[in-house]
Amino acid sequence: MAAQKKIKITQTKSIIHTLRSHKATIEALGLGRPNYSVVHNDTPQIRGMINLVRHLVVVEDVK
Repeated sequence: MAAQKKIKITQTKSIIHTLRSHKATIEALGLGRPNYSVVHNDTPQIRGMINLVRHLVVVEDVK
């Protein structure tokens, strides 16, 4: 079985003046403050969440 591809998600901007759904998505990703990072499996569900808050985060591949 092949290893699951991983991605690193880093929050770059504050969520103070954003929509409630964006705040909930950031929290669901495990973020909360600027410059926090988390590593997740690269799945369609995670990519959809990232797409919703793409103006608040930066995504990098993890090797």
